[in-house]
Amino acid sequence: MFVTSSLTVQRQTRFAFVLLLSCISLSCAQKESGLTSKPLAEHVLKGSLKQTLTGHDESVRSVAFSADGKTVASGGLGNVVKLWNTQTGSLKRTLAETGPPVAFSPQGETLATVDGFKNTIRLWDAATGAEKQTLSGHGGEITSVAFSPDGQTVASSSFDKSVKLWDAKTGTVKQTLSGHSDTVLSVVISADGRTIASGSRDNTIRLWEAQTGALKQTIKTDDIVLAVAFAPKGEVLSSVSGDKTVKLWDAQSGTLKKTLTGEDNVTSAAFSPDGKLLASGSYDKTVRVWDIQTAELKFTLKGHDDVVESVAFSSDGTMLASASADKTVKLWE
Repeated sequence: MFVTSSLTVQRQTRFAFVLLLSCISLSCAQKESGLTSKPLAEHVLKGSLKQTLTGHDESVRSVAFSADGKTVASGGLGNVVKLWNTQTGSLKRTLAETGPPVAFSPQGETLATVDGFKNTIRLWDAATGAEKQTLSGHGGEITSVAFSPDGQTVASSSFDKSVKLWDAKTGTVKQTLSGHSDTVLSVVISADGRTIASGSRDNTIRLWEAQTGALKQTIKTDDIVLAVAFAPKGEVLSSVSGDKTVKLWDAQSGTLKKTLTGEDNVTSAAFSPDGKLLASGSYDKTVRVWDIQTAELKFTLKGHDDVVESVAFSSDGTMLASASADKTVKLWE
């Protein structure tokens, strides 16, 4: 989720510090896809490899789909963002001097990227590549970005221990959420736009009232929180920790519902659009896909040659993207 000089340092100490961006791996069919368990008939995702996107010169740290699923954006070290055609795998555009994390607005017309060395967010017209706005104000590197459901607000987390809410049109800061005692590694906004969740190195998840900025709840964890994600309906919140787990929390009560345990450190997680599956990326070079109701592992997607740094589902749930330190992005269907 984070790119800048310190990201390189974090890479060397991954076990303790993986910046959110969002890693998920589905087994490919037979030898090519690496599918190790039966595809789920009840889910759209089959778990076969569709495309491998090559062109980055360094680790790819963040990946995101446009609203229509026709474009996937990837942000990599080296301060570069690439936009790809998901049907053909061809490169549509390269944005230089800007990098991960990346995020599309829900409507798909705006792409957010981060200038790590300047601690700024840049908003781009996704269709033309023209810069629309620059958001400046953080006192440290920006670790994650997220849009509100209406696309009018951008949330960002930072090394400066804060979360900022920005007006996407004017570029001004609407609110600064303070309270974490260490770097905030991840921030997300619920689908109804009412709640903001932030995960931090201070071993807590904080839930904030989006309208007022008031702190609603603090969830204490046993390890640093690398990434957080809301289920589509907002009733469940996932957190990725430095203890090789993904935890599922009741977003209202803050109680722990389930713990998903992998074989190595987890970097990121994302829910499918129907909320039935959760994908997680791992240091073991795989993407795991879990059934949320049963906590059963449904797929293990193999094919990457290095850590899976970020994962994302397309809005219709038919594709899953995984970004890796092996300098590639893989699209699974």
